[in-house]
Amino acid sequence: MKIIHIPTLKLEVKAGEKPDLPETVEVQLDNGLKADYPIVWDNVSAADFGVGEEIEVQGKLKVKTYPKPFIEQRADPYLYKHTDGYYYFTGSYPLYDRIVLRRAKTLDQLPEAEEVVVWERHESGVMSEHIWAPELHFIDGKWYIHFAAGEREDVWAIRPYVLECAAANPLTGDWVEKGQVNTEFQSFSLDATTFENKGKRYLVWAQKVENDTISNLYIGEMENPWTIKNQVLLSTPEYNWENSVFFVNEGAAAIKNNGKVFIAFSANATDHTYAVGYLSADEDSDLLDPKSWYKTPEPVFVTSEETEEYGPGHNSFSVDEDGFDLLVYHARPYKEIKGNSLYDHNRHARIQRLFWNEDGTPFFGVPGDQVEPTDEKVIAKIRIK
Repeated sequence: MKIIHIPTLKLEVKAGEKPDLPETVEVQLDNGLKADYPIVWDNVSAADFGVGEEIEVQGKLKVKTYPKPFIEQRADPYLYKHTDGYYYFTGSYPLYDRIVLRRAKTLDQLPEAEEVVVWERHESGVMSEHIWAPELHFIDGKWYIHFAAGEREDVWAIRPYVLECAAANPLTGDWVEKGQVNTEFQSFSLDATTFENKGKRYLVWAQKVENDTISNLYIGEMENPWTIKNQVLLSTPEYNWENSVFFVNEGAAAIKNNGKVFIAFSANATDHTYAVGYLSADEDSDLLDPKSWYKTPEPVFVTSEETEEYGPGHNSFSVDEDGFDLLVYHARPYKEIKGNSLYDHNRHARIQRLFWNEDGTPFFGVPGDQVEPTDEKVIAKIRIK
């Protein structure tokens, strides 16, 4: 994407005063979107100008780009910016046998940050195989990791589990196993995520009804980070983009904007058909009522031959250093996969900015299509009064 128009800003300032220049400007992108970008202004003083005169100040847009890929072989990426100023990152480890965390003060430092193993699978029994899709959350003063795991004796007996850490730094603290999330029926379930809305905390996860091949999304209100009060069917793979290969809804992630709650989710097979859509509901509605939710009939984030990113999905949301929303996801750099796609580990973690349409809905765009930096200056014309 390219920036095609930067408006000229007009301000007034009293003689002798330093102008209060805006921190951001709304620009026009070549796909019709409008988006705010931060400005780095040249130094300016109005002290030497008289009443009625006009001065012109220049600035440069701060357009952030990210490496492609951001972190290799970390599927199901989860990025979280904490109040301590650090970015925390985790994702599925290729051997599916451990949970790893890394942190850094900046996004630029994160790809090279030291990765720490904070938990390893059991030798047998529950939590001994297929350690998948960890998410790091900070809830009521403690750290929690939600993840999925199977059993060595039954590798597909996958269930959601929770770890807890009371230390300030989750990379060095002790992690306590809080056990399995208590879903209403015992069957294949994974990809649990949690979010808060209007003072209530919710869990959203993917689960198959026993003896069925369909993976649905469910939602429940939480009693605590490892216990839900109820279980409500939220979404089933009804559209062709959700079920042309496998009937799958999974990998949910929540974000709020303009009075609405959005739950992005991934669907179909874990190959090039993998794609993202979303559910939306008013934040004041009953989120446990399926009628409160609208689902996109078409996917909003799909394979791009042009950028060579295949099967984008299982995303999370975060923010950059300037507070703008980020879309974090995985995608492969090729279409053809040899063998089982679950064991092809080149689903690399990737980042790009998440934009918003004028109606307040998220604009995911094309995977890998980042906004190009521009040398065009931001101009502010300041009249001295």
